[in-house]
Amino acid sequence: MNAVLDALVPPLQAQNGDGIVFDATLGRGGHAEALLRSVPLRAYVATDLDQGNLAYARQRLQPIAENRGVALHLHHGPFTDAPDIVQSLDLPRPGVVHADLGFASNQVDNPARGLAFSADGPLDMRLDPTSGLPTAADLVNTLPQDELADLIFEFGEERLSRRIARKIVETRAQSPILTTAQLAELLRDAYPAPNRGQRGPTRRTKHGGRVRPGHRIDPATRTFQALRIAVNGELHALDTLLTQLPDLMKLGGTAALISFHSLEDRRVKRAFLDFQQRELGRRITRKPLVADEDEQARNPRSRSAKLRVFKFNPPP
Repeated sequence: MNAVLDALVPPLQAQNGDGIVFDATLGRGGHAEALLRSVPLRAYVATDLDQGNLAYARQRLQPIAENRGVALHLHHGPFTDAPDIVQSLDLPRPGVVHADLGFASNQVDNPARGLAFSADGPLDMRLDPTSGLPTAADLVNTLPQDELADLIFEFGEERLSRRIARKIVETRAQSPILTTAQLAELLRDAYPAPNRGQRGPTRRTKHGGRVRPGHRIDPATRTFQALRIAVNGELHALDTLLTQLPDLMKLGGTAALISFHSLEDRRVKRAFLDFQQRELGRRITRKPLVADEDEQARNPRSRSAKLRVFKFNPPP
């Protein structure tokens, strides 16, 4: 949270109350509230796929925005609609674009969403249940084996993707795979016994260079990630937003994107480097900013968060 404010508050302060923020992933409104309370703004425009979170954030943010004289525009839908939304509001281009590409804790913790396997629930995974998109269960039970293996390998970076896809196809031939617990158990069984509960990469602490053992990775983790990305079209949406940024933003604007896995971070890194090589601006963060140990202790999910910031050239 502090890193986001450090990156975005100074450029907004420089706009003397005329700043416009486009928040691509509003969630429950935590970053939005912090920005609204920290700096005078003209307008705060945001999108989210989750109608429940959008309603919660509206109730949370509307009184603050009204008290501070900020126009609040919240939209249910994908952030790829950003250019059309800004144009429809007859607003200048935003000086700040922010995206927190992770999903909200309440989404992960709700078994009915099927995003995680810590508790049993329907194998859904749609961030927008009203979208009509195929669910994870639809993909798991209908995709041909080779397509399923390719999906798990590409979006989950899972080296045992073909073994897992074969196990899924064999299992669904007996009965459909409909719940997160069913799938998680199947995925663990697909792993050779010595590889179950692999350790993740080790991490160095800031105190004396000691090495802390990496956390264990459940064999279901990478496949669940792959299915969630596929169901929601997450990487395509991110690629679209990155392509839109130069034309979406005000000259001199700042973009700050938080990613949560390597597939996202590599895309943001490449896009920001490409912008710099095209002399559109400069990378504020050559290396991503990560949560410090205190923040990781308060919020364990932040340990995988990476913040990259880019500042576009000011007007000539």
